[in-house]
Amino acid sequence: MSRLKDRVAIVTGASKGIGAEIARRLAAEGAKVVVNYASGKRDAETVVAAIEAAGGEALAVGADVTNRDQVESLVKAAIDYFGRLDIVVNNAGIYQFAKIEETTEALYRQQFDINVLGPLLVAGAAAPHLGKGGSIINISSNVTRVLPAESAVYTGTKGAIDAITGVLSRELGPRGIRVNAVSPGLVETEGTHAAGAVGSDFQAWNEARTPLGRIGQVQDIAPIVAFLASDDAGWVTGEVILGSGGMR
Repeated sequence: MSRLKDRVAIVTGASKGIGAEIARRLAAEGAKVVVNYASGKRDAETVVAAIEAAGGEALAVGADVTNRDQVESLVKAAIDYFGRLDIVVNNAGIYQFAKIEETTEALYRQQFDINVLGPLLVAGAAAPHLGKGGSIINISSNVTRVLPAESAVYTGTKGAIDAITGVLSRELGPRGIRVNAVSPGLVETEGTHAAGAVGSDFQAWNEARTPLGRIGQVQDIAPIVAFLASDDAGWVTGEVILGSGGMR
């Protein structure tokens, strides 16, 4: 497939998990991809190597999405190296569940800084360089629908992302820039393994409420992002698309 031939994409938090698979999928569809990472340089370079081995083009760029100067440098690196920018995927994120009595200011600020401030800064830095046909895709979560206990802060961040997606679709639509979000359910990644979610009662709870009867894989999410980045979704903006196997 070459739906994204000659397009240039930035994928934040793309050194592993959903972000890494999104980067590989966009490259497989013809995009030149900037693989952003915060600290996982080696993992990001592994993603780049895989893309290049498959005949694609990619570049690993470190940047903290909560730092405006670093975000602007990330966007500049994409344009300097590939000559343009067409697609932004705001995937970088963090989650930590906690009982409300144990919720701290530090937990709140860390999750809101990365999950909400980060996408705002990245969209703000990228928007002036996205021409007509540009696409911003935010990675949300179906926690905003299922509202799991002890997720008040994390669910709050993703509720903010859903609202921001709608606002930016209206703000940037007159420039021909589309803004959408993908809302995955529980997905098996290095992160969900490390958090103990995979193989836990939480996985069983998710599977019991998912019509398709399983948790997601990264390969379930990346094609939805690729669709939204492509001209096939040229009349789609302001949408939050559930990628959750029917769990809602």
